[in-house]
Amino acid sequence: MSVPAAGTPERRPLPPPEETGLVTSLTHEGEGVVHGGKTVFVAGALPGERIRFRRTRRRRQHDEAQLLEVLEASAARVSPHCPHFGVCGGCALQHLEPAAQLSAKESELRSALERVGRVAPQRWLAPLCGPVFGYRRRARLGVKFVRKKGCVVVGFRERAAPYVAQLHGCAVLARPAGELISPLAAVLNELTIREQLPQIEVAVADNATALVLRVLREPAPADVALLERFAATHGVRFYLQSAGIDSVRALGEPAEALYYRLPRFDLRLEFAPTDFIQVNGPVNEALVARAVEMLGLGAQARVLDLFCGLGNFTLALARQAQEVVGVEAQATLIERARANAQLNSIGNAHFHIANLAASLTDLSWLRRRYTHVLLDPPRTGAREVLGTVAALAPQRVLYISCHPGSLARDLGVLVHEHGMTLEAAGVVDMFPHTAHVESLALLSAAEPRGEAAASLA
Repeated sequence: MSVPAAGTPERRPLPPPEETGLVTSLTHEGEGVVHGGKTVFVAGALPGERIRFRRTRRRRQHDEAQLLEVLEASAARVSPHCPHFGVCGGCALQHLEPAAQLSAKESELRSALERVGRVAPQRWLAPLCGPVFGYRRRARLGVKFVRKKGCVVVGFRERAAPYVAQLHGCAVLARPAGELISPLAAVLNELTIREQLPQIEVAVADNATALVLRVLREPAPADVALLERFAATHGVRFYLQSAGIDSVRALGEPAEALYYRLPRFDLRLEFAPTDFIQVNGPVNEALVARAVEMLGLGAQARVLDLFCGLGNFTLALARQAQEVVGVEAQATLIERARANAQLNSIGNAHFHIANLAASLTDLSWLRRRYTHVLLDPPRTGAREVLGTVAALAPQRVLYISCHPGSLARDLGVLVHEHGMTLEAAGVVDMFPHTAHVESLALLSAAEPRGEAAASLA
């Protein structure tokens, strides 16, 4: 091994050379893909663009690169609405016009169905869309006291680093949360526990905005007074979480439960500030309506809603069907679903707790006959219950998905192994300006019977 002579400056490695290339597509994270030699992913680049870039990180299957210049821009490129775009990791596609974002998501869904599931729908559905800004009613924000800056920063994680992005506002968060980031950071900076606050859960309900502070140390009386003053000034509610979900408690006197409405079905659904609810309220309303419409329920329909949560789909389905059974693994959500059924005077919706990621055997609700099934699983999909669903021989199955890959895999099983027909599929733009793809797919039995046969004719 050679050692530089004394007094000789050590040579530093030269930076990687600049390259040019044509962007052909987007990754699942919204990065531009450049082929030619080893594939490279370039954040900020769009399909059809010729760009100048420099590789910054080597990986086994691909490299990552920094975008240096757009030499030939896409016609779909637009100026980002948010000044934090490019640093904040909350959005990936604000530089791509919304119509082109939808087209990219449809292409990803189509590709996944063909490549993973080896299936194609008989028809493609028009995408479900809503507002592209001010839509996000649930979010988890990072909090960090940065000594070098001498202040607390609040925001999403940075796009290419593990740091919290210092935001002054957020264009995609629902009001008033999006406008409160700067004043919120300012009041947190005054707390004695400002270095023991790692995150904030945001939940914007129809009747209030909840901010759940994860606290690693109990706030002092002076801290509580500051937070109460902020809450009164800005019309928000603070909650404290000192450990797990069960430790969440309201700061001050408990208030009216948080809720959102589904007016088309005359429903009010109450939820806790850390419960899962669909992020985009207007799109959720449209999605629930489309689910009910596509299942085509009659007065004698009996529906099984798996992964039912707090009853978002279950209770709307119950307005149309003879009976609906909702099943969910989380006991707290089942408790909430039962309370929501009672709140809305719905007596034909029944709820059960079951681990849907395990084998389902000898359960009372499985020994019944169902005409329709709705699946709304997490990102991992519904692999474990597909055989059970097929054995129930429903007339129709509606699958709502938050991951194209697991959806395609599961549709392939239902079509190729259980003889179902994939009638329709389409995207749901639940997360505009992100690369996240939600979708839905309708399947029918291989040999529809009775009421379903008539409705499908």
